Amino acid sequence: MSSELLKRILSSIILLPVAFYFILSGSFFTIFFTIICFIFACYEWNKMINKKSYKILGFIFLLFSFYAFYDLSLEIFLLIFVILICISTDIGGYVFGKIFKGPKLTVISPKKTYSGMIGGYLLSSICLLLITNFTDHPGTPFQLFLITILLSTVSQVGDIIVSYFKRLANVKNTGNLIPGHGGLLDRIDGMIFAVPTLYLIKLTGLINI
Repeated sequence: MSSELLKRILSSIILLPVAFYFILSGSFFTIFFTIICFIFACYEWNKMINKKSYKILGFIFLLFSFYAFYDLSLEIFLLIFVILICISTDIGGYVFGKIFKGPKLTVISPKKTYSGMIGGYLLSSICLLLITNFTDHPGTPFQLFLITILLSTVSQVGDIIVSYFKRLANVKNTGNLIPGHGGLLDRIDGMIFAVPTLYLIKLTGLINI
């Protein structure tokens, strides 16, 4: 096992329980956690991007994304659901990409492969199966499956979009806050797109959840 992978695993073991503690505690704790993460994300974006028009649009998007995060925290199932789908998509993509390799998905992010994409869909679907079997969930299993595929897709696209901006800035990571992962934006690149997607689904009522 490489030292980088070991750092990645240890960081996740430590940080995920802390993050879920603040989210599940609710009230002040969730607001505090959301604000701190928003500040770090804005700091990394500001440091990475030099072009003013990109920078302003990025701040606006991050503000909307973190507002959506807080709004979904008021219905905790939806927030935990989207977080778990993004995490399982990320893990599935990483593991399948490492094991099976194969053709590259895009030149924007050379580490992304078609096998990783399939792995992301597969593991997020398995995660959904566990969620629907062991929780009292809103919506039908089919509705949640459609949302899962959409969120997994948006999460993977979000990863690629952040990679695109990193290439423009000629940096490997958005920061060095999290050992093995890089910056906060490196860790939540898919979530900042998937969370507002689920928020809009909830807001518009396109799917009953």
